[in-house]
Amino acid sequence: MEPGNQTCASEFLLLGFSAKSEIQFLLFGLFLSLYLVMFIGNLLIILAVSSDSHLHTPMYFFLSNLSFADICFASTTIPKMLVNIQTQSKVITYAGCLSQIFFFIVFGCLDNLLLTVMAYDRFVAICHPLHYTVIMNPRLCGLLALGSWCISVMGSLLETLTVLRLSFCTNREIPHFFCDLPEVLKLSCSNTLVNNIVVYFTTSLLAMIPFNGIIFSYYQIVSSILRISSAGGKYKAFSTCGSHLLVVSLFYGTGLGVYLSSAATSSSRTSLVASVMYTVVTPMLNPFIYSLRNRDIKGALGKLLVKMGTLKDRDVVGLS
Repeated sequence: MEPGNQTCASEFLLLGFSAKSEIQFLLFGLFLSLYLVMFIGNLLIILAVSSDSHLHTPMYFFLSNLSFADICFASTTIPKMLVNIQTQSKVITYAGCLSQIFFFIVFGCLDNLLLTVMAYDRFVAICHPLHYTVIMNPRLCGLLALGSWCISVMGSLLETLTVLRLSFCTNREIPHFFCDLPEVLKLSCSNTLVNNIVVYFTTSLLAMIPFNGIIFSYYQIVSSILRISSAGGKYKAFSTCGSHLLVVSLFYGTGLGVYLSSAATSSSRTSLVASVMYTVVTPMLNPFIYSLRNRDIKGALGKLLVKMGTLKDRDVVGLS
């Protein structure tokens, strides 16, 4: 490689979806709508949980943390994409690109770990109901949430700091709408062996181990539910974890779709669509899944909207 082909990167170009102005206008409206729905939906979940004392339980404490992580996860990528579309610019600075990589990994890992903690919470609630309040005490819940944050930040730092050692070729076009770490590594003129080892190592620790924890928790949950004699008891037990199981399926299903689509085809278009599902649609759907399937959340949301003057008291009865 000639020295002239290696430089200290000052900016990258995010190619996004399309260069056509009419399509850019449609994309701006679509993603702005999706982002606002995601933001408002998750914010309402946080406000509902914090304002209703009946929801001050471990399950809803972790749910509010998940909603906050979802807001931050989507906010890492979508606002910058909207600004680029509005200004007809594809540029993102080197510092901005590193920041996107860092926060994208932080909140992606945080989502993953919080879903694992919520699976453990459901495991204790169903398999050890008599000891639930003792095991899932406020101190443990706080430590689990804090531990999830710390592990996510440390894992992201490990992956992001190794990018600083790289130099980049003159071609700095990223075929994505955000700085995706694998795409950035492809642009490097340096040896990325160390970076790839770090990525595989942290992915194994922060993705595979939590996923196996979720699988183990639900194996134990299903085994306990099957031992319940009455059909009503089985339904009641399963309903307590149905929303979480649906969110887990959506999170891992779309996330796996991103990597499978990248491995199965070289088409950047397919990868872009899969990434939209993972980074925007999933965080947007989570509040709807929990609010539509959970009577407590619907009741708390109704009371919150009454306080805000959006609904009348008689409408809350219909929500509950």
